[in-house]
Amino acid sequence: METVEKEHRGVGKPKWIRVKLPTGKKYTELRGLVDQYKLNTICTSGSCPNMGECWAEGTATFMILGNICTRSCGFCGVKTGRPVNVDWEEPEKVARSIKIMKIKHAVITSVDRDDLKDMGSIIWSETINAIRRLNPDTTLETLIPDFQGNHTNINRIVEAAPEVVSHNVETVRRLTREVRIQAKYDQSLAVLRYLKEMGVNRTKSGIMLGLGETEEEVFETLHDLRKAEVDVVTIGQYLQPTKKHLPVKSFITPDTFQKYEAVGKDLGFRHVESGPLVRSSYKAHKHIH
Repeated sequence: METVEKEHRGVGKPKWIRVKLPTGKKYTELRGLVDQYKLNTICTSGSCPNMGECWAEGTATFMILGNICTRSCGFCGVKTGRPVNVDWEEPEKVARSIKIMKIKHAVITSVDRDDLKDMGSIIWSETINAIRRLNPDTTLETLIPDFQGNHTNINRIVEAAPEVVSHNVETVRRLTREVRIQAKYDQSLAVLRYLKEMGVNRTKSGIMLGLGETEEEVFETLHDLRKAEVDVVTIGQYLQPTKKHLPVKSFITPDTFQKYEAVGKDLGFRHVESGPLVRSSYKAHKHIH
């Protein structure tokens, strides 16, 4: 990765990062529904490069518990501050949005709510249950925070039984303090192990590259995730949301991403998504099978 870093430092994005604008009948239809009903999806608010592809396959990602996070991760574009009060009608709103959009596979994520005693886990549980009630044929992935490792809060997710439970380690051990600040690498691994111990059939995690990690550290992270019995891993390129966020140290080549995919498959992951534009929910509908 050192060669790639030197090649692209101080230069614009390489050609493999450029994204085609989303098109197609299904995308146009869903875009119209989102605008008409003012639906909130991470796909649109986060300007995801894979939005058109995912929407065409009936997958969309929704964020709950507001848009202000109690943590200040160096990579994340979500605003940090004092969150608003919990909207107890939100579970029904999200469930109705999924019904209106006719989503086949929904990914639910959230900001961190360390300000709440339950850290938002009750809203998480109620949201899953509301989606099940209004959309019995929709499958679910929950991309959860670490809940500070609190088992009571994690158990609420386990009991609601989404098809996939995901929690991202985001980066390698050495860079965690700089990249995630309030989060801990070992705590994230402990959350993933606990999910398996509690009987979750399909667990998932993801990492970003281009933050200064070495190839050996990526291998180590993949090994650590397999030791935690994680089933699915996503590996993508970090892109700087604003100039205030951590800079991109390197643009990883497609060939290197293919190498990591091969390593992941050799380690025994059920599914590996590895590529420059891969994000946590990329091809998420395939990860339940």
